[in-house]
Amino acid sequence: MSEISARYNPLEVEEKWYSYWMSMQYFKSTPDGREPYSVVIPPPNVTGVLHMGHMLNNTIQDVLIRKARQEGKNACWVPGTDHASIATEAKVVRMLRERGIKKADLSRDEFLKYAWEWKEEYGGIILQQLQKLGASCDWDRTAFTMDEIRSDAVYKVFVDLHRRGKLYRKKRMVNWDPEARTVLSNEEVIYGMENSRLFHVKYQIEGTEEYITIATTRPETIPGDTAVAVHPDDPRYHAFHGKRAIVPLIGRAVPIIVDEYVTMDFGTGALKVTPAHDVNDFDLGVKHQLETVDVFNDDGTMSSAAGIYPGDDRFVVRKKFAADLDAAGYIVKIEDYKNNVGRSERTNAVVEPRLSLQWYVDMKALAGPALDAVESDEIEFFPKNQKNLYRHWMENIRDWCISRQLWWGHRVPAWYYGEFTFVAENIAEALEEAKKISGNLALTEADLSQDEDVLDTWFSSWLWPISVFDGFNSKEELNYYYPTSVLVTGWDIIFLWVARMAMAGFEWTGEKPFHDVYFTGMVRDKQRRKMSKQLGNSPDALKLIEDYGADGVRFGMLSCSPAGGDLLFDEKLVEQGRNFCNKLWNAMRLILGWTPDPSIEPTPLDQLAYNWMDEKLSVIALKVNEDFQQYRLSDALMSIYSFIWDDFCSWYLEMVKPGQGEPISEQCYTKTISIFTDICSLLHPFMPFITEEIWHQLKTNSQKGDCMLSPYPKGGKGDEIMLAAIEHAKTLITAIREVRAKNGLKSKEALPLYAKSSQIVSAFEKIGGYSPLVTKMAGLFSFEITDLEDIQGVNFIVDAEKYFVELQIEIDAAKELEEKQKELVHQLNFVDGILKKLTNERFVAGAPSDVIEKERKKLADGQERIRLLEQEVIKLKGLVN
Repeated sequence: MSEISARYNPLEVEEKWYSYWMSMQYFKSTPDGREPYSVVIPPPNVTGVLHMGHMLNNTIQDVLIRKARQEGKNACWVPGTDHASIATEAKVVRMLRERGIKKADLSRDEFLKYAWEWKEEYGGIILQQLQKLGASCDWDRTAFTMDEIRSDAVYKVFVDLHRRGKLYRKKRMVNWDPEARTVLSNEEVIYGMENSRLFHVKYQIEGTEEYITIATTRPETIPGDTAVAVHPDDPRYHAFHGKRAIVPLIGRAVPIIVDEYVTMDFGTGALKVTPAHDVNDFDLGVKHQLETVDVFNDDGTMSSAAGIYPGDDRFVVRKKFAADLDAAGYIVKIEDYKNNVGRSERTNAVVEPRLSLQWYVDMKALAGPALDAVESDEIEFFPKNQKNLYRHWMENIRDWCISRQLWWGHRVPAWYYGEFTFVAENIAEALEEAKKISGNLALTEADLSQDEDVLDTWFSSWLWPISVFDGFNSKEELNYYYPTSVLVTGWDIIFLWVARMAMAGFEWTGEKPFHDVYFTGMVRDKQRRKMSKQLGNSPDALKLIEDYGADGVRFGMLSCSPAGGDLLFDEKLVEQGRNFCNKLWNAMRLILGWTPDPSIEPTPLDQLAYNWMDEKLSVIALKVNEDFQQYRLSDALMSIYSFIWDDFCSWYLEMVKPGQGEPISEQCYTKTISIFTDICSLLHPFMPFITEEIWHQLKTNSQKGDCMLSPYPKGGKGDEIMLAAIEHAKTLITAIREVRAKNGLKSKEALPLYAKSSQIVSAFEKIGGYSPLVTKMAGLFSFEITDLEDIQGVNFIVDAEKYFVELQIEIDAAKELEEKQKELVHQLNFVDGILKKLTNERFVAGAPSDVIEKERKKLADGQERIRLLEQEVIKLKGLVN
């Protein structure tokens, strides 16, 4: 006993066991004859550090992979990182700026040298941090979206799509991020309502003193206007059809066009048309063959084509130009206005619609099988309501713009020679094709120029479930591990990643990439605010582990994480996790402090206690496994927590605990250790470190192996009569303790207890050890069954059974009457609620038969309690009156 620390030291234990597991290669997986259970990590950005979202997501994955490992499956959890083009390039540019170097002064190769240097120094930090959390990934499989295997997959897929006509290059309107200076896909733009101003600006009709008024939130784009549009049926503007208007301050005469696209009752009913800076205006421009004037540079400053304020920021110009318009008398009025503004997911910059030549994937050509798979539950979503979001997006899918104006990333595998474009996996293949198509056999690689853009980061991520198993080069591992078992991810990237992976899976393997998708919620604070650096409400993840231990943090994260719902994080939950570790530790120290004696036979109470524990553990294990099937991990953990804290620690250990300084039956001692090790197996996926430590502290000569590989308890229904008897006994004992407290009786003062004779009481009493259990735990000197209707003292009802504690003290009848009346009201309300359920046709038709049967049993018990309470109230009223 002296060797065991009085306090649990999580940091020491965690370092010891993680190193041990690694040395034993328990996380390693290679294909064999076992059933595979594979999970691919949502690759965190190479720029990332561990935050609360990572901790939730990866704790869930680790729980699932550890349980699978205990079930004897070949558990393979593949880790890796994402190259994160925009975020990483921004980090490298910042690093260079701190060194006094400008990106503009570097060649592409020079910049990439610095980028790889940064990646090698900082890129693996988050994976190291995940190890602190206990993540049991196969670290030998660590992948990176820009490593050779993953890059090879990207180029193969690009070429394949292009050859089959599902990938093309076209000039069209895009979402432009002026801060990152790159195009964004539609899914990378976050829209939200923002306060703005609506400027009513008048345009003079050419050759007249008449004006037409338009309304705009963006006066800075007026220099790019090339038409004014009105609805053909709007009587206000019939006289202006076919005429021209003068763009104010610019002086350009533009046509007044008619088009049914214009909404007559919005604004003034007249629309300024700026084809270069609005998607709908661009369509009007194509339709009416309008000129396109791009008034912005790629950094959001005014271009030379604008003709005014060259080099000034667009938002500065908004104020300047509005003031100039007002001074010249062109402003009719200005209104406060709320409009929907798109911002870059990465930089938060206001996105600018811009005409640009980019590469696109034809998503409609890929979407069908991926939509059908989710609709039919071939890919099953948890929770189910995410199917609606998925369906809406897939049915309204738009082509995916995949090119980005950056240097860090997979460079577009397209080469140009004159008017020709050659798409190939490498320059050697491109050159062969160039020679063949151009007929110029003297061409060299130097004659070809490669596309300057890189591919969207997600273009490598959508291949992740295939590429991590090198599935584009070899089928050996892909055939074994694919489809993966489950994807754990946030609902916020259902379009960016989940849907695209589903499409890629069917496109290149003919199969789904995963069986299940478990969507986690957002990690929010107690006020339901999203955690962010700006709000200062996001705890330091590593500091939490340092202060509370990894198991404490894992418990805190999962205990408040309903399936698919947002996690309302409170540090008190992590503290509760640490306290739970201490509870387990103290239970272990208590047991190891007992002295087993082989000469002592276990008592009937001992036998009842450990038989009850076996049955209860079996029931809990069955429920936990059912919760796992539906990814109700929080429910599973809290079932185990309540079982350990209440049933095992508060009841079982008290039932079998020997008297001070007395030995315990060796059979009972061994059985207690066996139960505790089974509990460790059940809890291990959630709290791996303390369970491994306790497992080894309790380990007997007959035990082999480690907790991490111990079989996961499957559970069963359990002995219902025994379980009901013990639950009844616990409620009875608690009621007797309340009688003591209410009447000022000491815990050592032995009491006589009588039970009103009934079929149930007689059945319980016949269970071996039942009477000794109640007698010991309630501090009784006798426990008898009686046919008497009343005994002097205190009577009370447990479930539907009547009990009496004989007391030679005066009972306050008025106070007792008040309490019984309150209890009667409570029972009447309880029974009324049950009746409403059982008379609800939808409930009865939809609920499982065992649930309905339990409700009927509760109703019968409740009605019997009401009958007994009504008798008590009548009797007490007689005493009071």
